[in-house]
Amino acid sequence: MYDPDAPTGSGFWHWIAYDIPTTISSLPEDINNSPSATAFKQAMTDYGFNEYSGPCPPKGDIAHRYIFKIHALNCESLNIDPQAPNAVVRFILNSVTIDTASVTVLYKR
Repeated sequence: MYDPDAPTGSGFWHWIAYDIPTTISSLPEDINNSPSATAFKQAMTDYGFNEYSGPCPPKGDIAHRYIFKIHALNCESLNIDPQAPNAVVRFILNSVTIDTASVTVLYKR
């Protein structure tokens, strides 16, 4: 999940999940505390955690766009250490992507 409107100059990565098995068709609420979270890898977010970090735009700011994108890959696994910088994970992910689909949602506090 990416917030291009975060006041960082380069947006903010809230979540990068990869190596998701094809048998997973949905994710539960509170994914960080779900057994499902061990079925795939999560890259380091811009918060510095390897887990989902929900939207949190500054209070009173404009509604931020949150982009969820899923990639179809030409491989089963990226074979990347979850401690790798998220930029490296995203670079390798994009290099093996066949197609993508995305949804953008708005959120403000």
